[in-house]
Amino acid sequence: MSSTNRTLSWWAQSSTRARLTLAGATLIILALVATSVVVWNSPSNPIIKAVAAASTEDLAQQKVLHERNALLSQVVALQKQLAAKQTNLTTTKAQLASIQQQLWSAQGKLEAAAAAEAAKPTVKKPTKTTKPVAAPAVVSAPSKAEIMSPASPYFGLYTEQAPFSFSSYDALSDRVGSTPNVVGYFGGWDQTYRGDVVTNSWKRNSLPILTWESRPINASNAVIDEPDYTLPKIIGGGFDAYLHQYAKDIVATGLPLGIRLDHEMNGNWYPWAEDDGKGKPVNGNNAGDYVKMWQHVHDIFQQEGANSLVVWIWAPNIVNNLPSTHKAPAYLDGLYPGAQYVDVVGLSGYLRPAYKPDNTFSFDYTFGPTLKELRRVAGGKPILLAEVGASETGGHKPAWLTSFFAGINNPANSDIIGFVWFNLAVTTYTEGELGTNDWRIDSRPETLAAFVAGLNAPGTRFHLLPR
Repeated sequence: MSSTNRTLSWWAQSSTRARLTLAGATLIILALVATSVVVWNSPSNPIIKAVAAASTEDLAQQKVLHERNALLSQVVALQKQLAAKQTNLTTTKAQLASIQQQLWSAQGKLEAAAAAEAAKPTVKKPTKTTKPVAAPAVVSAPSKAEIMSPASPYFGLYTEQAPFSFSSYDALSDRVGSTPNVVGYFGGWDQTYRGDVVTNSWKRNSLPILTWESRPINASNAVIDEPDYTLPKIIGGGFDAYLHQYAKDIVATGLPLGIRLDHEMNGNWYPWAEDDGKGKPVNGNNAGDYVKMWQHVHDIFQQEGANSLVVWIWAPNIVNNLPSTHKAPAYLDGLYPGAQYVDVVGLSGYLRPAYKPDNTFSFDYTFGPTLKELRRVAGGKPILLAEVGASETGGHKPAWLTSFFAGINNPANSDIIGFVWFNLAVTTYTEGELGTNDWRIDSRPETLAAFVAGLNAPGTRFHLLPR
């Protein structure tokens, strides 16, 4: 064997075979590689499937996350828009309320100015080419002294709308058959003076009596805490600008009215009460604050010249169902502002079903004890039953009405200058139970008949115009 043959690879017998073997091996390797590539990239490859699934899940999560972030951004943007709209709406409502109040005040001033202009003695004669224009009717009213001493007792009404609308007022008057001459209404310290309603009342020869409450007009009777309207805040000047303007508007209107300021102060259910009946202050008020508040308001009106037009009506509640501490004479004494600050003594009193078993359902039982106290505290002042009514509960209303008119006509009560009937049906909680008291004159046919009979009884002091 030659040396050349000895150097050949172990796996080839000749160089030609070696090359063929190498080529075959290469082909096999390439085939294996190609197979691996095909298999690796095959959709059925579990690894590929896993990777694809993972990629798909990641994309889905990213899509969800993107959509969620987009929605959150939209919610935040909408909330900002809503807040802005609500702020604008609140501002708009406040502006509208302010404009409305200014309009009412301006209307009252305009009517007063027109009346003053019409009262001037000199009037230009119309020319041949000018059609004469009728001057507005002059609205007249009695003097303050005449209001406090009427020729016959007043018959007044509180209704749903009067004096802003007299439809219900007139409808009830038609059923009674007599013309009322007092219209009662309520106002809050978030309202400006309504000269228009005072003017409209006197156009009907009716005395307007405003129950003026030192709280917002829409405040709930179930809430006695009004921290923005405490007596110390009023005394300290917190409402002076408001009070001065109110008095100026009364003077500008030029017509008288009654003001029943913060009524039923001897009770414990209004924010201007001093004591809750258990020795605790109400609404941050102190003993003696009510008198100071009253005098402060009165003094401001005096400075503006309004007291010549305002009949100030100090009006406690009847003492029958007050806490024992509030029934004591000394308690009422501490709430009286003084003779120089009060023109008429008012009184709130109702026939209620919750009265004690000894209730005789009479004028004397309902009003007698309190009238005695009022005459002791404010002797000589005329008395107005400024808010009265009777419930139908128990069926005693007609008999009570008969006694009511007999009591007013009694010569012993000649200092009573009239009454204002609360002609509404009201649903409230009494001693934890929800109930409706129908105070209306025409709540039942027999009630209306008793009222009409009492108003026109022989020897009556009432001399009213028929309807």
